[in-house]
Amino acid sequence: MLLLIQAPAAFILLSRLLKGPSRRSPVEPHTATPELFGAVSVVVPTLNEAERISPCLAGLTRQSYEVREIIVVDSRSQDGTPDLVKAAQQKDPRFRLINDDPLPSGWVGRPWALHNGFLHMAGLGAGDWGLGTGDWGQGAGDNSQSPIPNSQSPIPNSQSPKWFLGLDADTQPSPGLVAGLVKAAEAEGYDLVSLSPQFILKYPGEWWLQPALLMTLLYRFDPAGTNTQDPSRVMANGQCFLCRRSVLEAVGGYTSAKSSFCDDVTLARNIASGGFKVGFLDGAKVLKVRMYEGAAETWNEWGRSLDLKDASSSGQIWGDLWLLTCTQGLPLLASFILLSWLVMGNSSIPVLAAAGLNLFLLLIRFALLLAIAPSYESFMRSPHVAPLNDRVETRNFPFLHLPVYFYLSPLADPLAVLRIFLSAFRTPKQWRGRNYG
Repeated sequence: MLLLIQAPAAFILLSRLLKGPSRRSPVEPHTATPELFGAVSVVVPTLNEAERISPCLAGLTRQSYEVREIIVVDSRSQDGTPDLVKAAQQKDPRFRLINDDPLPSGWVGRPWALHNGFLHMAGLGAGDWGLGTGDWGQGAGDNSQSPIPNSQSPIPNSQSPKWFLGLDADTQPSPGLVAGLVKAAEAEGYDLVSLSPQFILKYPGEWWLQPALLMTLLYRFDPAGTNTQDPSRVMANGQCFLCRRSVLEAVGGYTSAKSSFCDDVTLARNIASGGFKVGFLDGAKVLKVRMYEGAAETWNEWGRSLDLKDASSSGQIWGDLWLLTCTQGLPLLASFILLSWLVMGNSSIPVLAAAGLNLFLLLIRFALLLAIAPSYESFMRSPHVAPLNDRVETRNFPFLHLPVYFYLSPLADPLAVLRIFLSAFRTPKQWRGRNYG
């Protein structure tokens, strides 16, 4: 019976994983070129992000003239977040700080903030930039750190930004991120493209749990960098979410995802259903993120949205739960039990076949650690986790510089699958400091 339940799930899993070797290479950082001038409006939603927004602000300042404006939509933070944005604005006049209106009924906070940012995208000419006059950002404070030297500024155009880029406050953009992402989108004809980041982990508990939770996504969906044809199986990541302005206008901004706790996937699937081309690419070379502090916060905060129930039908949810149970949740325990039976002399063909299948699934799981290793920042400088060696040249083997807890993460798989089950049947009552009825 176990074999009959697991075998179809294992076949589906293999059909997805076999797409990995042919997937698109990771997005590379690029230098902006004149045709990209002012092409992008960046929107960053914030609510009490003072402890982690500084790397995001610094990274955005290092983006070049392809970024026309950086709109920070603050939901009335009480921890000094606006002050940090205002300080960044003194050095880079592209920053704009706005407050969103009180949350309307039926909206979740994050899509509401992003929708407000979308509505505030620039629609004026380049003259309002103070560009082309030899004094970029005049009166905005010290622009000595501007990425656009006045003598090298390209000829401005009067068009509105063509692209909307939503970025989370916990992200750390690398120089060349925006230019590289826009060039990839335009070269491959994407109307919407989002990135998977490189994760920054610090503590043993999160190194053990987070990869297991990430694996629940890898098992359910095609690898980043492959073209998913079925709109209902499209993946997206709102941490870095680039969309053509015209496409967002066509779908009414974030209104179709207003009540979703996974607004990124909900909106991406709605856009894909409209016939637009949607992509999900590997962004480990251009984007880092420090999402949560420790295993408990990872379990509570990230775990509650990974089920993607707000973007899925009930049939999809049950199908995904079946697949995760068979291929990620059961193999560890089933292998132990079946091997015990074999040791005790029960070597029937069904037991042998079931044991072989579960050991094969475990082998796949451990092998995938090598595949996801580049998605984690190595050379840890943490009092909790020490690197194996000090900057040993292992550029082609990033997995050698990850802590032992990462390699033990398959032991957390049953717990990760349990978390998806718990989330699938619960509606969040609290999210990012907001309470929902």
